[in-house]
Amino acid sequence: MSHHVVITIARQYGSAGRAIGQHIAKKLGIDLYDKELITMSANIKEMSPDVLMSADEKAPNSLLYTLALGSSIYASNSTLSNLLPINDQLFITQSDIIKNLAKTAPCVIVGRCADYVLREHPGRISVFLYANTEFRKQQVIQQNNVSSTEALDMMNKVDRRRISYYNFYTGRKWGLRENYNLSIDSSVLGIEGTADVIVEYAKIFAKKNDCILPGI
Repeated sequence: MSHHVVITIARQYGSAGRAIGQHIAKKLGIDLYDKELITMSANIKEMSPDVLMSADEKAPNSLLYTLALGSSIYASNSTLSNLLPINDQLFITQSDIIKNLAKTAPCVIVGRCADYVLREHPGRISVFLYANTEFRKQQVIQQNNVSSTEALDMMNKVDRRRISYYNFYTGRKWGLRENYNLSIDSSVLGIEGTADVIVEYAKIFAKKNDCILPGI
């Protein structure tokens, strides 16, 4: 049975993860899911996307509360799961969506611990993007119209949040090379060049593993 290729992208803030993901999706003719997962989750949960946005890619504030509810954190669609912090509810819902997307068609998924959620999916290609400080800083300045000092502060805060989120929900270490198929410094080849490398890897991977990917 052939499986769809799903490219998951974990990324340092400012390493151009979404932009690279967009280039990959365009080159391969497949869909990309990033913030779109929040809207999809909001529709399922019948909640405001703004409420879920505030919890996106953030670990819950109360570790004790989550631990007190024990194994129910992964009891998707259960009554008890609705008592969990919004962060946990969002993680569960997004995980279900990601698994369903992987069954439906080849795609690119940015963040949301997708590499871990799809760890048993034979068509998963997990990528971690990092970059040097100057490259990341310029990306953040351009995207947010902030000063150099503010950009550095944002980089540190967002990465700390992503580390906390990933480590909390996966029990793994964010950015550790053993957790990914590819770890790439996006500042070396730039946005399009990095996307090209990942696209070529995906094509070779799909052929070698008899996975479904458009254009091969």
